Amino acid sequence: MTSPAGGYLLGIDAGQTVIKAALFDTSGHEVVVAQATTTVSSPHPHWQERDMDAAWGAAADAVHRALESSGVDPTAVLAVGLAGHNDGLHLVDPAGRPVRPAILATDSRAVAEAAALQRPGALELTGSVPLAYSPASILAWLSVHEPSSLEKAAAMLYCKDWLLLNLTGEVVTDPTDASAFATDLWTQEWSTAVLELYGLEDLARLLPPMRRSSAVVGSVTTAAAALTGLRPGTPVVTGCHDVDANALGIGAIGTGALSLVLGTFSINQVVGNAPVVDPRWQARTFFPDGASPRWLHMSTSPSGASNLEWAVRQFGGSSYQSVISSAADRDGALAPGPDDPLYLPFLYGGPVPSSGGGLVGLRGWHTAADVHRAVLEGIVFNHRWHVEALGSSFPLVGAARLCGGGARSAVWSQLLADALGLPVEVTDAAEAGARGAAMLAGAGVGAYAGLGAAVKECVRVVRRHEPERNLDARYGRYLAAASALATLRP
Repeated sequence: MTSPAGGYLLGIDAGQTVIKAALFDTSGHEVVVAQATTTVSSPHPHWQERDMDAAWGAAADAVHRALESSGVDPTAVLAVGLAGHNDGLHLVDPAGRPVRPAILATDSRAVAEAAALQRPGALELTGSVPLAYSPASILAWLSVHEPSSLEKAAAMLYCKDWLLLNLTGEVVTDPTDASAFATDLWTQEWSTAVLELYGLEDLARLLPPMRRSSAVVGSVTTAAAALTGLRPGTPVVTGCHDVDANALGIGAIGTGALSLVLGTFSINQVVGNAPVVDPRWQARTFFPDGASPRWLHMSTSPSGASNLEWAVRQFGGSSYQSVISSAADRDGALAPGPDDPLYLPFLYGGPVPSSGGGLVGLRGWHTAADVHRAVLEGIVFNHRWHVEALGSSFPLVGAARLCGGGARSAVWSQLLADALGLPVEVTDAAEAGARGAAMLAGAGVGAYAGLGAAVKECVRVVRRHEPERNLDARYGRYLAAASALATLRP
């Protein structure tokens, strides 16, 4: 393939089961994407783990196939950026080798430890409180149940940091990932006060150096080049948490910008130039505006499209698109009627305590299509809960920007706009996280003057959905059902 004048940028987006590698030109147009799946193991109830070498092997394979299928000369790749899921824990020893399998963000073994870490002042000091999958909770669990793992460990990393270590040999993290654990909310630096609050001060030795997300921190080693097909010496930037990469990849980086990920997790976030703390969201470090720090306020829950995956398994359908098509009315819209069932999308947890997921108002005449429509509606109603929480403290500027698998469906995107009562915009980023990672790489090597310039060059809105139906009455019933069933929680 003939290289454009600006060359190419590679973005790697590492989720918990799928790792994607995508090549972009410097205008943000996707050239090719390749993906590889990884296996999640559950050796005990509540455990969710992944072999770290297998994750690196999957990432290397995806990069190799992306380059090979694109026909791009590796010398034309200007830089590599990474994004990955946050939380969980990746421990490495002094040689940079895994101490144990990675613990993923879907792990819930540390529920008791998380409850014990709900200490006064934690929210104000850190911007969030530990959950079962938070590094603080997992480290506390390991200190009791696997102290030998901590004794062997030299550094705690996040998912994208582990991949960067294999690409470059460097042990480093960035502020967006680090803010999930032991950083001061205001200084955005590692904090001994946070470690002391959690009783983990002895583990300060595990904290890796922190570098700016777009900083060039290393280059592709000869060994990594042999596996990936990249040119040895290709610059690699630190990278970031995948939700930050998504916001960047769809251009939602201005103060007050609201972005949503309609994916496995329900992710809803707004950028602020000062932190605001509330138990309904996490205030995390975001990309700075010049020299000024900023924060990404994330209101999230595991109440997203994983529910739709379950519904497809239980009630039939060959794909998301087939399910959405079967649930649509004659006009091609998702318009639940007043007698349609309601669905509570809490199979894997929710933003408030609940007794789990549920179908409410199900009748003998309802069909699989009615159930699918209820599931799709329940997922967007959960997004509305999160957005209303954020809107209580932040002025939301402009339309909500949407990405994730659900954004590919115009019908489901419209239902989201109806549920929120807000305009929803979808950009040309099929792989928003990978594009955001690639944009960071471009900023790091000077392909863009900064992230604002990268957004202007790379991001284009392709669809806008204005609210068409008022779903307030249905949403009121949804809230009432969720509240009533929460009283049944064991």
